[in-house]
Amino acid sequence: MSSALLSPNLRNTDRSFGSISRIFHWLTALLILTSLPLGVIANQWPYDTAESLATKAQLFSIHKTLGVAVFFVALFRIIWAFTQPRPAPLHPDRKLELRAAELVHWLLYASLVIVPLSGWIHHAAVTGFAPILWPFGQDLPFVPKSEFLGTIAGAAHWVFTKVLAAALLLHILGALKHHVVDRDATLRRMLRGEAAPATPRIPKPSALPVAFAVLIYTAAAGIAGLLVPQTSQIATAPTAEVTATASAEAPAGIANRWTVAEGTLALTVSQMGQAVTGSFSDWQAEISFDETAPDGRHGTVRVVIATPSVILGSVTTQAQGPEFFDTANHPQAIFTADLLRQGEGYVAQGTLSLRGVDVPVALPFTLQIDGNRAQMTGNLRLDRRDFGMGTSYGDEATVGFGVDVAVNLTALRE
Repeated sequence: MSSALLSPNLRNTDRSFGSISRIFHWLTALLILTSLPLGVIANQWPYDTAESLATKAQLFSIHKTLGVAVFFVALFRIIWAFTQPRPAPLHPDRKLELRAAELVHWLLYASLVIVPLSGWIHHAAVTGFAPILWPFGQDLPFVPKSEFLGTIAGAAHWVFTKVLAAALLLHILGALKHHVVDRDATLRRMLRGEAAPATPRIPKPSALPVAFAVLIYTAAAGIAGLLVPQTSQIATAPTAEVTATASAEAPAGIANRWTVAEGTLALTVSQMGQAVTGSFSDWQAEISFDETAPDGRHGTVRVVIATPSVILGSVTTQAQGPEFFDTANHPQAIFTADLLRQGEGYVAQGTLSLRGVDVPVALPFTLQIDGNRAQMTGNLRLDRRDFGMGTSYGDEATVGFGVDVAVNLTALRE
């Protein structure tokens, strides 16, 4: 319906704000003033126990849900604002004040779109434990699952949130200045639609506020860009190439050494009922394998994993912490195994050393050899409790006990 067909009380005039503009304004303010502090609280909330983690996840879920609401409300508000006349200012002669107010408004408009959108993109690009509480899914069209994209969006969200907070503070201070110092009707116009003088004078528009707003956002984007290399050194290479050398413990008679050309070492855990998938970007393998088995063994494998290279969606920091991988004290995990025949496929039967604990592990895998090229795929499930991980998370509904490991690699015969 065209705004011209609406009741005069709903539409803006050159003297006053209509009811729709005022509703959009205060609804946006309510959402922002709830979502911003909630995001700060959620970030600072501890997760040292299952109960704390559940609370932290709920806080983030509400924060994200409010952010989606802010995005749509702000979008409709901006569209409505551009279809309506803007009421004349009460003090048209105060040019510097008017330009400053216009600058703050442009910063607010841009922030109200960029901040929730960047947070939404981050949520869609990475997997995590705090779903958005709405029925339309967690993904966004054209947003792939990408740790690097998630890092960019996360950095943008962090920086532009500061721009939003600054613009919001200036907007509030300006309104209070008009109400307390100038004692004019600026705030009352937005509260109850009070009209300006009968013959308002509208000053000529200026491009300076828009230009300054663009400059500020360009600078903020540059700052966000500087943050990305510092926060995504691991995320930029989630499926890094790995290398292999000859095993010192290769069985006698097995001379075939294999070099890994490419591969992934992925893991999936359940957190708050959500599957969170990640990977290790730094691992090395020593492989000896022969299609024949001189002493019952087809070969050996030794895999060294750099645990600080683990990437696990939005809970990467938690996974690297002392409760789980404890990467500061245990920077390596080592898997050594014999390669044996098992049915139609094979099994790597050996030991996984992780967090100072040695656990027997059997990794079934399939192998397709084409000349000097081999494709290997293996899957197994580990129990984190066997390695003393997440001892304070005794409720599997919070953090699942099982960890699914998937190995895919292509190796070349030396």
